[in-house]
Amino acid sequence: MKVAVDTGGTFTDFVAEKDGKLLTHKVSSTPQDPAEAVLRGLQELGAKAPEILFHGTTVGTNAFLTRKGARVLLITTSGFEDVIFIGRQNRPKLFDFFVKKPPPLIKRSQVIGLSERINANGEILKALNEETLSLLRHLLQKKKFEAIAVSFLHSYANPLHEQKVKEALVDFGLPISLSSEILPEFREFERTSTTLVNAYLTPIMASYVGHLQRSLPRTKLFLMQSSGGLMPAEAVGRRAAATLLSGPAAGVYGAFALASILGRKRIITFDMGGTSTDVSLCDGNPTFTRQYELEGYPIHLKMIDIHTIGAGGGSVISFDRGGALKVGPQSAGADPGPACYGRGGLNPTVTDANLVLGRLIPNLFLGGRLSLCQDLAFKAFFRLAERHGFKVQELASGAVAIVNTNMEQAIKKVSVERGLDPADFTLVCFGGAGGLHATSLAERLRIREVLIPRFSGVLSALGLLMARPSFDFSQAVFLQGERVAFEYLLPLVEELAEKALAEVARYGYRRQEFRAEAEIDLRYQGQSYELSIPFRVDFKDHFHSLHQRLYGYSMPLAPLEAVAVRINLTADLPPISLPKIKGTKKEPLFFQEVLLVEGKALKVPVYRWEDLPPDVELKGPALLVGEYATVWVEPDWQVTVDLYGNIWLYF
Repeated sequence: MKVAVDTGGTFTDFVAEKDGKLLTHKVSSTPQDPAEAVLRGLQELGAKAPEILFHGTTVGTNAFLTRKGARVLLITTSGFEDVIFIGRQNRPKLFDFFVKKPPPLIKRSQVIGLSERINANGEILKALNEETLSLLRHLLQKKKFEAIAVSFLHSYANPLHEQKVKEALVDFGLPISLSSEILPEFREFERTSTTLVNAYLTPIMASYVGHLQRSLPRTKLFLMQSSGGLMPAEAVGRRAAATLLSGPAAGVYGAFALASILGRKRIITFDMGGTSTDVSLCDGNPTFTRQYELEGYPIHLKMIDIHTIGAGGGSVISFDRGGALKVGPQSAGADPGPACYGRGGLNPTVTDANLVLGRLIPNLFLGGRLSLCQDLAFKAFFRLAERHGFKVQELASGAVAIVNTNMEQAIKKVSVERGLDPADFTLVCFGGAGGLHATSLAERLRIREVLIPRFSGVLSALGLLMARPSFDFSQAVFLQGERVAFEYLLPLVEELAEKALAEVARYGYRRQEFRAEAEIDLRYQGQSYELSIPFRVDFKDHFHSLHQRLYGYSMPLAPLEAVAVRINLTADLPPISLPKIKGTKKEPLFFQEVLLVEGKALKVPVYRWEDLPPDVELKGPALLVGEYATVWVEPDWQVTVDLYGNIWLYF
């Protein structure tokens, strides 16, 4: 049995493949110990010891955001101890006099500068001597640290001094992150920040993964990376920072893989869970970025480009000090959860709003496994509505309109702001709450086709099951003018490929299992930033055309500069088979009164999603109640179901 598990803020989702069949399951998350929900769900699924476990986790992200990572010693070149605190001159809130900086990961006392110097050509100007290393060892003996990060000036050009530090400190038994291994590229602040974040998360991730491995000794464990590829658990000690967008990346990968099978490669993914909403644009392929930043700390590793906002089913509805209604970003999470869960939650949430408006059926939520209490939802809204002079339904309707507006802006962020019309894409909605808002969002964005996967509520877990082992490597190079040519770059690419294959061999892989894809980072000479281009014979023409599309101009006669080469190694796994549906029932279960946003109440048919036959055609307004998700279909929308049980909505 192969099992995929995705840990979210509210629910932990499972999809298992056994004898060609897909099994699904969902349990409440346990934020205090995420492994508890994973192990309990496996037991309930009948998979106490699966052969393979694919895992998407938020452990690293939560440790970073709550500042509960390791106590790190940052070792750098003397004179550069303040790089991590100074950062760049960019100010995201230029005119905000009261802006608050996020709390730092480390204190200034946790940074030490060593007397050494290497120049940008890799030449040693000042050697790192044994006396300096001896003093460093003495410091570690006196003070308690849990991890070490090493980022020397220009170590991307020559890693010798960083390697010497590692050799001198290895017997302390602490995890050591070297910038020359994590991110061997220029830009001092970004390289130091990425290395520091990796060291900060490594003990936390290693402890969590170790707990799972001890509990599942016969299971091969893989973790999802932010790039959408899987890595073996043994690699987490060297690549902890690569798991920061683990769960959301699995959702995007799963949505794109499924949509590609169904003939759609231009999609916008919309993942609305209990705590947050993640959106991403895939124009023929997932969109990647290496410019990701989390609370002011750049993490320049390859990641699927995902925009996240604090809007989910558990987002709390409240009024600000000016009396304006707002939704989120605070969330009720898994405990206590929305008021209607009956776990002690007193504040109304988006899930409560949908229940009050009639878009959720209390005894059919999550296929009937969790019964919702409508009275508690009404009471939570009544307390808030009475205090501010609103009617309950009026307040719930306004909250849904606000959360839809917030999500509309998020989708525009990844489409309109990049010169792309969302109307040219298919909206792929998933997550436990996505189906409730899909048609409303599509109308706002003029999107005429919406896909809601059959496994909508557990699609991130399905994405893990469809993902492949993948590793990314890079190396800084500096070639200008005539040397930016295929014959000069090819040996550098081949050298990096050999290093990459040697690295993955440490985890038990054979080189024959992988296929390699190469990229180079190019820019016009004098530019500050670069574009990553597939490495092929006509790479220059590709660069000019991409620059033209992104920025509206190109300079084919201008000299180019290559600043990095990159290698991606990917191993293919056997594809999974999507099961076909066998539903036969076209008639509604009953009719339910639903309040539209404009205040009009309608009696709408309620269908059980799993009962619907292939190619059935329905008209909105309607409610489709599934095992893990409910779909609200606005008036004037057409509904059809394909052979695999996926819902297609057309306007």
